Amino acid sequence: MARIWILGGGVIGTGWAVAYGAAGHAAVVIDPAPNASETLHEAWQAAQPTLAEMGLSGPQSLAPVHAADTASAGLAPDLVQECLPERLNIKHQVLAAVEPLLPPAVLIASSSSGLSPDDIGAVLGDPGRLVIAHPNNPPWIMPTVELCPSHSTAPARLDDLTVFYEAMGKSVIRMNKPILGHVVNRLQAALWREAIHLATEGIVSLSETERAISEGLAPRWSLYGPSTIFHLAGGEGGMERFLKGLGPAFQSYFDDLGAPQLDRATCDLLIRGITDHDPRSTTDIMAERNRMVPRAFAAIARVRNDAA
Repeated sequence: MARIWILGGGVIGTGWAVAYGAAGHAAVVIDPAPNASETLHEAWQAAQPTLAEMGLSGPQSLAPVHAADTASAGLAPDLVQECLPERLNIKHQVLAAVEPLLPPAVLIASSSSGLSPDDIGAVLGDPGRLVIAHPNNPPWIMPTVELCPSHSTAPARLDDLTVFYEAMGKSVIRMNKPILGHVVNRLQAALWREAIHLATEGIVSLSETERAISEGLAPRWSLYGPSTIFHLAGGEGGMERFLKGLGPAFQSYFDDLGAPQLDRATCDLLIRGITDHDPRSTTDIMAERNRMVPRAFAAIARVRNDAA
């Protein structure tokens, strides 16, 4: 059992707390908000039915939330999971205060969705201890964690963190160097950009782009990535045959992809379009997502096992 300090009790912080608690670790969320303890308790309780369905058994309660300061969090942690707002000044202020409380070997894993580990860790006496450990949301359901070192992070430190997350059942995407937005968000951004372009140009509605992905692309992508899909499209000749036959066509698609701007008109279209596509509250959709995604993963696992 590892002791984890989680800095920040927002959606990602509480999501990590649920993930760590379900894995049997002692997670302490440090957040000055007066309702931080209540928020964490509600997140833990709401996750219980899905955790049970996923076959994850953890403690019935999480370690208490300490809202005053890190000194009241108890024993020094084995790992710090930073889940603060995506603002460098806030991260720097908190991390500078936390670092003196940590043993030298303790890593700080930032959940930042796009900032560079070098920029976040610049305030630290040991910048190499700060690495990106970005989860997909919600962290207690989604298996992937993007690990990215700073330029001063020793490879052995990332090795240790990889082993730790994999022991929790996580699928680690290990980056060799930082890039804005990491990997998953850059891939999401590329696809979403074109979906927005198609909608703003009046080619299809936003609802149609949602179905094109969820019904046209996602079923295959749940088993294989896009390059494998095109490799298979080449038949016996694989990727080489595909590129010979359709490479020029795809180059023309690349050259014609849109570059919409998130101006007021585009934002209004997105807000109206997604509401038209699914008028339910985000609370209802999130609850459905939390029920359905683990079941989808379980079904995929059965398919893979049957095919083995």
